[in-house]
Amino acid sequence: MAKGHGGIIVAGCDIGSLTTKAVVIRDGALLGWEILRSRVGGGQSARRTMEALLSKLGLHWDAISYCVGTGYGRNVVPFAQANVSEISCHGRGANWLVPSVRMVIDGGGQDCKALLVNEKGMLRDFRMNFKCAAGTGRALEVMAKSLGIGVSELGPLSLESKNPAIMRKPCCILTQIEIRQLLFEGRNRADIAAGINEITALQILSLVEELELEKDIAFTGGMAKNIGLVKYLERGLSTAIVHLPEDPQLIGAIGAALFAADMVRTGNDCRTGT
Repeated sequence: MAKGHGGIIVAGCDIGSLTTKAVVIRDGALLGWEILRSRVGGGQSARRTMEALLSKLGLHWDAISYCVGTGYGRNVVPFAQANVSEISCHGRGANWLVPSVRMVIDGGGQDCKALLVNEKGMLRDFRMNFKCAAGTGRALEVMAKSLGIGVSELGPLSLESKNPAIMRKPCCILTQIEIRQLLFEGRNRADIAAGINEITALQILSLVEELELEKDIAFTGGMAKNIGLVKYLERGLSTAIVHLPEDPQLIGAIGAALFAADMVRTGNDCRTGT
């Protein structure tokens, strides 16, 4: 069994539609991580990201005892021995970082999910948006572009709003038309940014409402970096979202690495559909 730096080393690789994430865990502690923009080829994205991480850590491929792939491209991680759904991985990763977490909202690039986990971070139930891009990271990028800003600017800008614009179209394509109309009318950009975050929060909350609300609640994925969106979610949930001590984009990869560690420990295949 491969070892390195004095312990058992496992890895998780999360290929998302927008970014690819890789983490390495040694003996139950996060050793390092890497996040890179996803390329057209999922396998190429995975290899490029993991190679960057291993180089950063000064490790060779043979130091990794086991790797689990997850995310949109979990089936094409060329060096993974197994794959696990991002739904299970986000729940496991969030609970590992904050053991009190029982509900997770995963705001991904192409979809959004709400899930419930038990005290060990194992999936109990979930809901996800199957029919529309509204409430996803890609939708936020498209709407931010219509506003003439980068998606990373949406959160800080929205906090400057004193009179948030009311968006009436849940579809992100129709919302683009609304944004252009509001800009044409001379509406304050901060108010429009707040309106974008509010309607996105409402889309996400519609998923959460299909489950029984349980605390503590974590927000994972790239969308969790939007402080304006977090504000509107907390308002709708009537509770604070817990702070995760690691980058929220890493949570799926962390969960995948934890499943990899299970495999090393038990020798059982951790492959699962959810």
